[in-house]
Amino acid sequence: MAEQIRKYDPSRNFDAWLFTLARHLAIDHLRRRRPESLDEPLAQDEHGATHADRLPSTERPALEGLLERERGSRLAECVVELPVIYREVLSLRFEEEMKLEDIAVVLDAPLSTVKTRLRRGLESLRQNLESRYPGERWI
Repeated sequence: MAEQIRKYDPSRNFDAWLFTLARHLAIDHLRRRRPESLDEPLAQDEHGATHADRLPSTERPALEGLLERERGSRLAECVVELPVIYREVLSLRFEEEMKLEDIAVVLDAPLSTVKTRLRRGLESLRQNLESRYPGERWI
């Protein structure tokens, strides 16, 4: 790149000249490189992984999806076993994403009653999950 400085015309924009030079050098470099096949095994990988295996993915790993669905079904089983007064408040709060004040209006109950039902429902749900599935984290 330093040898190209003699070709610079001072009457022209230096930044534009420099970026053009860098662009041309990058293109030349890429042309000289041997393109890698995404299907060739990686030299340092003893498991036979390919370049394609190392490409980042925006998709969630399949195992995570399966585990999430399993946790969801276990949670749903435990929610169904709750008394209706707790299930109702939990559903409005977490499925419908309602504020506690709005839940109190919908249920025609005092706000303190809604808070108590929510707390007791969550506690009952936690106990049920822990007794049915000991050792699992439910955050």
